[in-house]
Amino acid sequence: MTSFTHIPRHAIVIGAGVAGLSTAALLGRDGYQVTVVERLDSLGGRSGEEAVDGFRFDTGPSWYLMPDAFDHFFALFGKLTEDMLDLVELQPAYRLFPEGHEPIDVHSGRNNAEALFESTEPGAGAALHDYLDSAAETYDMALERFLYTNFDSLAGFVDKRMLPRYGDLAKFLTVPLDRFVAKRFKDTRLRQMLTYPAVFLSSHPRRTPSMYHLMSHTDLVQGVQYPQGGFTAVVDALHTLAVEHGTQVRLGAEVAAITYERREATGVRLIGGEELRADVVVSCADLHHTETRLLPKKLRTYDESYFAPRDPGLGTVLVMLGVKGKLEQLEHHNLLFSEAWEADFDAVFDGPVSARPLGASHSIYVSMPSATDPSTAPEGCENLFLLVPVPANEDLGHGDMYREASSEAVSRIADAAVDQLASWCEIPDLRERIVVQRTLGPADFAERYHAWRGGSIGPAHTLRQSAFFRGSNASKKLDGLYYAGATTLPGVGVPMCLISAENVVKRLRGDRSPSALQAPLAGRSPNSKA
Repeated sequence: MTSFTHIPRHAIVIGAGVAGLSTAALLGRDGYQVTVVERLDSLGGRSGEEAVDGFRFDTGPSWYLMPDAFDHFFALFGKLTEDMLDLVELQPAYRLFPEGHEPIDVHSGRNNAEALFESTEPGAGAALHDYLDSAAETYDMALERFLYTNFDSLAGFVDKRMLPRYGDLAKFLTVPLDRFVAKRFKDTRLRQMLTYPAVFLSSHPRRTPSMYHLMSHTDLVQGVQYPQGGFTAVVDALHTLAVEHGTQVRLGAEVAAITYERREATGVRLIGGEELRADVVVSCADLHHTETRLLPKKLRTYDESYFAPRDPGLGTVLVMLGVKGKLEQLEHHNLLFSEAWEADFDAVFDGPVSARPLGASHSIYVSMPSATDPSTAPEGCENLFLLVPVPANEDLGHGDMYREASSEAVSRIADAAVDQLASWCEIPDLRERIVVQRTLGPADFAERYHAWRGGSIGPAHTLRQSAFFRGSNASKKLDGLYYAGATTLPGVGVPMCLISAENVVKRLRGDRSPSALQAPLAGRSPNSKA
């Protein structure tokens, strides 16, 4: 590990997505000269944007959750979130379309959530009160002990303040989320509301530790917001901070290999042969790609045998629609949940079966950002983004966003999703009103982002792939090589990418504490404590 009193001053960051730009900004703030190299000709990585005929489509994240993670990150630069983003609170947080039932508007706020649960199932309001108490306590524990840490010290866990939580922690790690919820609620719709956050974790509720019931604190209590301009606005804010602190971003610069001398990283070699030298290399590319394509076998911390038994998480087919006329049937966020909830997840994580083939009615997510942000669609039109979970399997093929035509499988899945939206949400003329339709499939994620097996979010948060078991963010074979992003710790999602960037800085500083940096990095002497 690099000593904090001998900080290297040149760093190369691979990838200009959320993790890459966040890492660059923090390293620049800490005195490094930083170069970001990005293979695409645009910023954002998986948090991308495409403009088609006056419609602006986010092609990645669309839920703004864990606002405190953003607040903390911007505070490290002496900024308030409102200095960087124009946030709008969404009420309702989302509209639920349960198969065979009337739509339900889910409003954030404990009182609202408890009233909704009680009106749906007598006694469920009080049960949710206790559930959200537990979710809040677990969320706080995660922030204090499990997220802003590199798990290179037991100091955060061998602590007398943790003693009362060891029993709960053991239960939360070993009892799956679906069983944890089912023990407390009977109504299928309520169970679905509390277990759907597993999708944000790229995981199956039956394989997700119930520790992640903390996610209900983020949407039902903290609330759901939307950054005007979409997640491109988040990317732009991170890029601004990085550039303000001296970062140079090179687009269209794909890395062919990480260079080294003996057992120390020395920089990168680009496609075409150009070599860039550095004291530190932080790869925010997919971990599988970094290890198995950018390093020789003898220097791989994680080889193919490590990845083979692991769960790559969700694949997705994304359908972007430009629709003529307004759609009062929909809110900004919409969730269509089928009665065959468990079968839907089984088909995604274990493969389709005859009773649940690809293209059948599934549980899908629909975003309509034009409900909040008129700039995403021409006047009088709506912007729709449909996310259909599918197996992480690049053999399903490409969409037509970057090609003339999509694969047969992606086309079939997209058509079924559009028909389902029209039927379930009572938009009978939806097809006639579509003026733009574009798709992305698992092969697009594999090709554009080197995503392992075409997964769209990152490895699933199962017990074997969470916390201590998610892997290290530093190479064990090559000094000076580090990792950040959704495919390493602490996990998937935009907030986790912000935290992963901070964890790299903590590792470089020799900070082994389990907590977040408590003060801005500016003005700190090299020997001061974080």
